[in-house]
Amino acid sequence: MAEMFSLEVGGNPVSFETGRMAKQANASIAARCGDTLVLVTAVMADTAREGLDFFPLLVDYEERYYSAGKIPGGFIKREGRPSESAVLSGRIIDRSIRSLFPEYMRNDVHVVATVLSVDQVNTPGILAINAASAALAISDIPWNGPIGAVRIGYIDGNFVVNPTEAQIPDSKIDLVVAGHRGGVTMVEAGAKEVSEELLIDAMELAQREINKIVDFILDMRSRVGREKAVLPEPVRISEIDEWTAQNILGEINSAVQIHSKAERNAALSAISRKIAENFSEKYPDSKNYIAALMDELVKKSVRRLILDEKRRADGRAMDEVRPITCEVGVLPRAHGSALFTRGETQALAVTTLGMVGTDDQMLDGLKWDEPAKRFILHYNFPPYSVGEVRPMRGPGRREIGHGALAERALRAMMPDGEDFPYVVRIVSDILESNGSSSMASVCSGSLSMMDTGVPIKKPVAGVAMGLIADNGKFGILTDIQGLEDHYGDMDFKVAGTKDGVTALQMDNKAGGITRSILEQALNQAKAGRMKILDIMTETIAEPRSELSPNAPRILTIFIDPEKIRDIIGPGGKTIRSIVASTGAKIDVEDDGRVFIAAMESEAAENARRIIDDLTREVKAGEFFKGRVTRLINFGAFVEVLPGKEGLLHVSEISTSHIPRIEDAFEIGDEVLVVVKEIDDMNRINLSRRRALEQSSLFASNEVLSSQFAVEQERDVRYAQLPKGEGPQRRDSRPSGDHSRNGSFHRDRDRPDRRRDNGRNH
Repeated sequence: MAEMFSLEVGGNPVSFETGRMAKQANASIAARCGDTLVLVTAVMADTAREGLDFFPLLVDYEERYYSAGKIPGGFIKREGRPSESAVLSGRIIDRSIRSLFPEYMRNDVHVVATVLSVDQVNTPGILAINAASAALAISDIPWNGPIGAVRIGYIDGNFVVNPTEAQIPDSKIDLVVAGHRGGVTMVEAGAKEVSEELLIDAMELAQREINKIVDFILDMRSRVGREKAVLPEPVRISEIDEWTAQNILGEINSAVQIHSKAERNAALSAISRKIAENFSEKYPDSKNYIAALMDELVKKSVRRLILDEKRRADGRAMDEVRPITCEVGVLPRAHGSALFTRGETQALAVTTLGMVGTDDQMLDGLKWDEPAKRFILHYNFPPYSVGEVRPMRGPGRREIGHGALAERALRAMMPDGEDFPYVVRIVSDILESNGSSSMASVCSGSLSMMDTGVPIKKPVAGVAMGLIADNGKFGILTDIQGLEDHYGDMDFKVAGTKDGVTALQMDNKAGGITRSILEQALNQAKAGRMKILDIMTETIAEPRSELSPNAPRILTIFIDPEKIRDIIGPGGKTIRSIVASTGAKIDVEDDGRVFIAAMESEAAENARRIIDDLTREVKAGEFFKGRVTRLINFGAFVEVLPGKEGLLHVSEISTSHIPRIEDAFEIGDEVLVVVKEIDDMNRINLSRRRALEQSSLFASNEVLSSQFAVEQERDVRYAQLPKGEGPQRRDSRPSGDHSRNGSFHRDRDRPDRRRDNGRNH
């Protein structure tokens, strides 16, 4: 039976419906805000999977193009692999709910969020998190929720709860927070250099809104919720537990304090084998149990070391950053590159510049007006970075998420498109990893852009923080390594400049976190970030003043949009000829912006000159070195600019007598002319004679001066031509059709005037 529940979040009504759609799932919720509708289902397998050492949770976020009234592009015309935004939305749901499942749970759980309708105003992602929480809460799936989620913006000095799509670009922060009544479980934020205090205020506002959502879902569960399934907890083998505690615990405590990751892992593996050998006969099937026991004991050892002895496994102080080295220009042919090494984490970032309109990333999603991306960061995590062997199948959800975080951290410092008309792509290849490779990508990405010459506003650095808390004790760790990340209660990554935060990501398993702990953690993160920035600026303090010699040169010019057709030409013929003759890439925007890219500055300048000539207007008094294109009995047509011709009447050729036009020119001859006038029908009238009389006006122009010498030789030849009737008068010109650029069409009704050497005009 269908049930409808409603509440208000951020001033907007939100409704949850259950019992009408997808009734064979353990639970389903159709959540709606405005005309945005998301269906979320939750299903659990009946039996546990044997041999797993992790909880098999799968979250899928499905975007249906019909939800926005669109048909997918391409040949197949159906939805394919999830878009990057869909992957990130699914990952946020996963991070919000995962920590609240029982640790021992090994039954597969599948949460699917399907976007059914999008109104281009209310974002479906936040709605999906809350619907997933409601579905899990009313289902029989064991889960310690519910949670709530909101998005917080900061516009014109005021916080906005769940801002619309149109408001987000104007917001100084874009903060997504999920949590329960006990505290925050997940934070994802991008910002424009904001203070840590502002972020804490935003999270406190989010927590108040989350509490309302949690109470609402609890009320739903009390009315329509199913009784939770009881899953068997793992059986303890007390003999193995006691023997290990008496004989092995000391070895584990010593092993976790080995500084080298490889040596530490080898020591722990040897201890695990020792336990297995001792019980191989009595408990031959205890391999998985011993592995789980070892993980439990290592976790206790790491946490005891930090909370009781205030020491870290690698010997560092709580707020100490591992040794850092920075190198730039490490790849000889790349546009820019940097190698950032922090402890046993190493990131190679390579920046490549491309052309707007050609190399930017088109986003084919549910938004109708989705702009192309001109800043892209891709993150790769090959298995050799952690000493593993596994097939490389392309980026997974984790790689896409880490890349998106680093991209968000750097995007706020990108120059405006008008000031820097390039597409910027960074690829971060993780060569070694032992904690916080995403923050290493931020640092190496910032360095590589400065090495390229990208005029970023300020350098950006990032640091990963950790929190371990138990029984009122807590330790905040700067620059956590993998061991501390795995066994800690919270990790949060903070990136920014010297003046503020640009990105924040947090996952929390510790329950409630007070404002004072958050303030201390963020202040400690700020100190760590400042130290890293100081080390980075010792290598390169600001962007290089010149672009890399390997990078393309891009010019931006502005033309009258009405002239775009002159650049493109019929069927693209003109623009293709420019590209073929200069080797430059050309992209023309509808607003009249023209981007010209070439590896050599000279090629870009040549293309610019051609486009200038195609689009500019000819003015009276201008001098040109033109080319004769057609001969008629009373003069010649001369092309002064690409596609623009003028009439050089026989009377304006020379002071000497010209019996026939063929005695003066051949088609293809170059001739020095001046624009005598542009008549009221926009026709261009030229004069060679007047150009020669005003030679002092173009004496500084090398091309025209050189042509002047050629014209003087012509005049000597003209003076030797046989005398006859004087030159025809200007008013003898027939009135034929005119082209739109001011030149004349030949008179198609007069066969005796078709002297154009077979060329059609």
